[in-house]
Amino acid sequence: MIFLLPLSLSNILQSMSGTINAIFVGQLIGVDALAAIAVFFPIMIFLISFVVGLASGSTILIGQAWGARNIEKVKQVQGTTLTAAFILGLVIAVVGGFFTRDLMNLLGAPQDIVDQATSYGRVMLMGMPGFFVFLIYTSTLRGVGDTMTPLFALILSVAVGLVVTPAFILGWLGLPQLGLISAAVAFIAGFVVVLVFLYFYLNWRKSPMAPDRELFARLGIDVKLLGMILKLGVPAGVGMVVSSLSAIVIVGIVNRFGSEATAAYGAVNQVMSYVQFPAMSISIAASIFASQAIGARENDQVERVTRTALGVNLVFTGGLVLIAYLFSQNLVMLFITDPKVIEMTETLLHIVLWSVVMFGFGSVFSAVMRASGDVWIPMALSLGAILVVEIPAALILSQMFGLPGVWVGYCCSFVAMMLLQASYYFGWWRKKEIHALV
Repeated sequence: MIFLLPLSLSNILQSMSGTINAIFVGQLIGVDALAAIAVFFPIMIFLISFVVGLASGSTILIGQAWGARNIEKVKQVQGTTLTAAFILGLVIAVVGGFFTRDLMNLLGAPQDIVDQATSYGRVMLMGMPGFFVFLIYTSTLRGVGDTMTPLFALILSVAVGLVVTPAFILGWLGLPQLGLISAAVAFIAGFVVVLVFLYFYLNWRKSPMAPDRELFARLGIDVKLLGMILKLGVPAGVGMVVSSLSAIVIVGIVNRFGSEATAAYGAVNQVMSYVQFPAMSISIAASIFASQAIGARENDQVERVTRTALGVNLVFTGGLVLIAYLFSQNLVMLFITDPKVIEMTETLLHIVLWSVVMFGFGSVFSAVMRASGDVWIPMALSLGAILVVEIPAALILSQMFGLPGVWVGYCCSFVAMMLLQASYYFGWWRKKEIHALV
């Protein structure tokens, strides 16, 4: 719980930072500016997916190295990951800077906002090298059991955004009024301040992840290590991309039922995302604890990690789901005022909320197996639950039962994922001999 609570708060805070930024832009500049940000959003998700994959693979190796108390290997993995992330960000900044307008046109940006979207997108893409380093650092620190520092970093990043965005929109203290670009400038300022903070704070704490002389000496690409990181991390990135694409398909199904259904979909997703954060955090914690146990050559601890994570998911996520059921109307009314749509949204929440616990169970099994380096089959099972169960079920059941059928499809997907991951875990994976990767 000491490890988990800051991790859950970090995930919630990361989501809230985007919401707060959107509120500033929408309220202080207008709808067109908000639409321009929305056009760039799919690109941002796509780029983050790859870095999340890189961070995921790196965190597993760092966790195993830290479990073995091999500080040199921790530095090697971190040095290779940071270098790879920076080079990837640099390529995106250069190429994206030249072709930003083409990207906006490719995404179908309306002509009345294409100039704003291009300006905003170009500044955002130019910030990718630093942002990727920021993402890697705040993610991989968890591999050595540190979830408080990433939480401090995100609080600092959000605080900078709360000041810088309105300061440049409104021209406080004689600053230039930058309009929509203010949000992009705040985004860059946020991670720059955090990286400076991490440099001094981690060195002061003598953290094994400190950007010290030893880490700087390890900067560069170790081809063998990078291959292992990508092998572990690519499936996570692919999973995020497929999940994002499937969400687009689901939105298309929902949109057929009209604007009220779309509004209900948005409100349900807002509530669901905050209930899912603890389940996701538990799976991340399970992966890190399991990787540390494997690195320490204490494979019997992996079973205890799995049992504990499943129990915590039942109590923690299950408790949140119960609270969401009890206060479902109040939660929905945070987003919607129309009584008819409130009733519709509450019905949909009642259908789907319980299945988040199943999602949590499936995520734990998958996370523990990934910690051992077994990534492809768990990924394939998760994608199968999305592509073979969720989307077809949502299509068929929405035709049979209307809008509620879409959310029954979600339930089917989460249950299928849990059953598939548990079957592979108990049927095959648990019988295999586990070896440390580093």
